[in-house]
Amino acid sequence: MSKSKKIFLRDGRAPIPLKESTSKVMSANKAKNTKPEIRLRKALWSAGLKGYRLNWKKIPGRPDIVFVSKKVAIFVNGCFWHRCEKCSPNFPKTNIEFWSKKFSTNIERDKNKITQLELLGWKVYTIWECDIQHKLLTIVNMLASKLL
Repeated sequence: MSKSKKIFLRDGRAPIPLKESTSKVMSANKAKNTKPEIRLRKALWSAGLKGYRLNWKKIPGRPDIVFVSKKVAIFVNGCFWHRCEKCSPNFPKTNIEFWSKKFSTNIERDKNKITQLELLGWKVYTIWECDIQHKLLTIVNMLASKLL
């Protein structure tokens, strides 16, 4: 009796990974409510910085955290997907052309979102996943100084 291979549905946006394990890892990535976002939100809440909106659709870019009355938008960027310059995450070893284009598009989209928000009078902060891991208290204190 042969073991049937699990077939993953493809939407055409990404090449088919060479390994099933890669497919599982990539499929588990979320667009919102990521661990770094939740960790930052809990820290903001503990510091008394409440009343924010999540992924607010009424402004460009749907920032992860928005303090509407203060016109402050916060993006929580994953180091891998948004190519953090501080921690220089590894580059995928396969499908290099696809990943180069994907990362360039992500970086350009990030810049456009920030520009659009700033033109509308918003103060925009980009918080990196690695900073949440290593400097959470510093980030919360900086945001508190801007918001209170």
